[in-house]
Amino acid sequence: MKNLSQEEAKQICDKVLSYSTADQCEVNINGSRKGNIRYARNAVSTAGLIEDTQLVVSVAFGKKQGTATINEFDDKSLEKAVRRAEDLARLAPENPEFMPTPDKQVFRGSETFFQKTADIDPEFRAQVAAYSIENSKKNKLVAAGFFSDNATFNAVANSKGVFGFQRDTGLDFTVTVRTEDGRGSGWAKRSVGDVNKFDAREASNVAIEKALRSVDAKALEPGRYTVILEPAATSDLLGFMFSGFDARQADEGRSFLSKKGGGNRLGEKLFDEQVNVWSDPWDKDVAVLPWDGRSLLARERQDIIKGGKVANLDYSTYWAKKQGKRAVGTPGNIIMAGTSKSTEELIANTKKGVLVTRTWYIRMVDPQSVLLTGLTRDGTFYIENGKIKHPIKNFRFNESPVTMLNNIEELGRPEILSGDESQFQLLIPAMKVRDFNFTSLSDAV
Repeated sequence: MKNLSQEEAKQICDKVLSYSTADQCEVNINGSRKGNIRYARNAVSTAGLIEDTQLVVSVAFGKKQGTATINEFDDKSLEKAVRRAEDLARLAPENPEFMPTPDKQVFRGSETFFQKTADIDPEFRAQVAAYSIENSKKNKLVAAGFFSDNATFNAVANSKGVFGFQRDTGLDFTVTVRTEDGRGSGWAKRSVGDVNKFDAREASNVAIEKALRSVDAKALEPGRYTVILEPAATSDLLGFMFSGFDARQADEGRSFLSKKGGGNRLGEKLFDEQVNVWSDPWDKDVAVLPWDGRSLLARERQDIIKGGKVANLDYSTYWAKKQGKRAVGTPGNIIMAGTSKSTEELIANTKKGVLVTRTWYIRMVDPQSVLLTGLTRDGTFYIENGKIKHPIKNFRFNESPVTMLNNIEELGRPEILSGDESQFQLLIPAMKVRDFNFTSLSDAV
């Protein structure tokens, strides 16, 4: 089924709402057109295009709720889905934390759709792969990568007059390049909404250069080092922490933002003063939908960390009412202030340290302190007197992003990323931090 226009989506939403006899009804329609190409060992292995559209209808009788999902859009099927949701609601137990669907509100649109991205075709995808494969072959390297692009739409409506519609585009690209003998490895990742901000050749060349430079890695003793974390490495660590800014978890003693004896640490200074983080659905680089798909509440620009202090926590509708707070839509992006400094400039300002391309296989050790363990990978280098001296073997680390953000020496230029351990779109800088804890060596490249 093709992606729907706003008028078509509105007609379907209105029809579904008219079928419902429940006390309240919510409708969510989302559709997508997703293309991809995958390559490995310098050859394309798969390519494809997936199109899908589905509708979710949720109803409530009092505090009893039911939900049904369907991907057929004729009148009979739509009504059948509503009846199924209502039957389930009648059978369901009451939800003690039930909250009514929100009243009518206005969603201010954000710039999430770019026609040139939506127009990406098989030839474009093939060229992305060709850049990596051809340049890798020239350098006697082996490339593997995955490129995906999407054009989607989202529509939401409820029985109180809420309606929102927006289109969205995006692309993601990851590439790993290795030497033929497997002793050197480089990697790069790019995630953007506007294809004009994507350069496949540049990304592939970064991975190629790192693969060539990472051969003959030397062992460095584990310990605490000054570390320059490239944005991809930083984002995967911070993603764990930003997922913990939930007010309920903090109030109930289940997160690093819990206060001893009860309550949360809102307003407390927990990080270096250089740390400023906010969410903004209308940001020009990482715009997101102006509503929260779970609560149907409008999103707002809001500070999360300001001058090192915890400035905001995320309140669900239920928890906001219980605590006497105002609920707004959960953030869809995380933006951290940086500087105009390139990673090369951070290196030039470092007497001794370690450059980390990416972190990998990260696992939570202690949720109360956000202590994480993981590995460096695909290009780890020793810095001496402002220059990369030689590649080093990878490390296992035990470190908390909370501690990291207290040990900042310099911040670099922010880059757009999708955090693997986060539900957010991210705009995160490279950062130089002191006393990063490497606990053992790893033989992985």
